Amino acid sequence: LCFAQKDVFQLKDIEKIAPKEKGITSMSVKEILQSLVDDGMVDTDRIGTSNYFWAFPSKALHSRKRKLEELESQFAESSQKKETLQKSIEKSKIGRENTAERAALIEELSALRQKKEQLKTEIEKYRECDPDVVEEMRQTNKIAKEAANRWTDNIFSIKSWAKRKFGFEESRIDKSFGIPEDLDYID
Repeated sequence: LCFAQKDVFQLKDIEKIAPKEKGITSMSVKEILQSLVDDGMVDTDRIGTSNYFWAFPSKALHSRKRKLEELESQFAESSQKKETLQKSIEKSKIGRENTAERAALIEELSALRQKKEQLKTEIEKYRECDPDVVEEMRQTNKIAKEAANRWTDNIFSIKSWAKRKFGFEESRIDKSFGIPEDLDYID
């Protein structure tokens, strides 16, 4: 409609003309028009309190030319990428011809990889004898011992405070809080 008459319209004008000329029901004109605006096929602008709609053939032509140029550019880029990949494939095939020597080397490589996995498994068995692992375990044990002694010290401090503050006997505090009688620092 806008292409044919090369004019600017208001919504009420389009709602009158579209059913007569294009056979579109007047109830769906607004939805169709909004869809065309969203797709960029029809332009719209608000001037004052009115909305105006227009679409000129030159804009559609420029839009198609721009889309065509964009697609041609993408095609050229893809073609260049394909050509580069083809060259890369051809280059990587050089020296990989199926020969008896290559087959023997592949078989040897497979055997060596399998042996490597077996050796890794065997090393894992003896991991606990590794000096680095043993030293790490010693450090972990030292930290754990210090933490245990720190908590033991905290328990003794709280017991002492409770005896002073509330006059409880030590055996009653131990029983109430589940503290073993033989609780002592770790050497």
